[in-house]
Amino acid sequence: MQASQTTVDPAEIAKFEAMAAEWWDPHGKFKPLHMLNPCRLDYITTQVAAQFERDLTAQAPFEGLRILDIGCGGGLLSEPMARLGAEVVGADAAERNIPVAQIHAEQSGLTIDYRHTTAEAMAGAGEQFDAVLNMEVVEHVADPLGYLTACKDLLKPGGIQICSTLNRNPKSYVMAIIGAEQVMRWLPKGTHDWTKFITPDELYDLLAQSGMEPVDRKGFVFNPILWSWSLSDRDLSVNYVTASVKPG
Repeated sequence: MQASQTTVDPAEIAKFEAMAAEWWDPHGKFKPLHMLNPCRLDYITTQVAAQFERDLTAQAPFEGLRILDIGCGGGLLSEPMARLGAEVVGADAAERNIPVAQIHAEQSGLTIDYRHTTAEAMAGAGEQFDAVLNMEVVEHVADPLGYLTACKDLLKPGGIQICSTLNRNPKSYVMAIIGAEQVMRWLPKGTHDWTKFITPDELYDLLAQSGMEPVDRKGFVFNPILWSWSLSDRDLSVNYVTASVKPG
């Protein structure tokens, strides 16, 4: 049995394939990601720039870096990375996401290598990257440790992984399941399984078990008055993000 068969959850993939065509509609089913994206990008670019000593004010600060956006969806993160000069591979286990991402990249004049594949398959093929963006994926896989180990294998020594997910506590159930899916209807019911949410300490432990060195974590906090997201050093109660480095 191939490693990829141990982490991909077919039921989870089917959910996102059903929503594939709506990836670039800022008012559609992926509205929460469009709202969160500037905050995600702020964290990602800051961490990657610091790890590789890049100046974000330069014209193409990530030139020469090879970045993998695993679970790329429609390319909401792949495209900004390409605009910053990186060589970008966008991979997704949901096949229908890939043509959506490819068409949008072409319309945007960007060259991005989109693939219908898994982290395990790419690691088995010996692919190597300077950075892996692993955003809102780990809560959807069948074997988080196996999946994170494959992501570690995809990194060059000294490479960085940015991994975000949802905390597991009563507040995250209220906000992500009841609020986002049932009240606001930002996402279809059943998009998330609260039992698969991972606490920050659990994720740090999983990252360490996979062979990574966790170096940072912050919360993504939604302000319902300003209707915007921000980064927080203290509030990791619902959405949060981590940075970890592969030992060199």
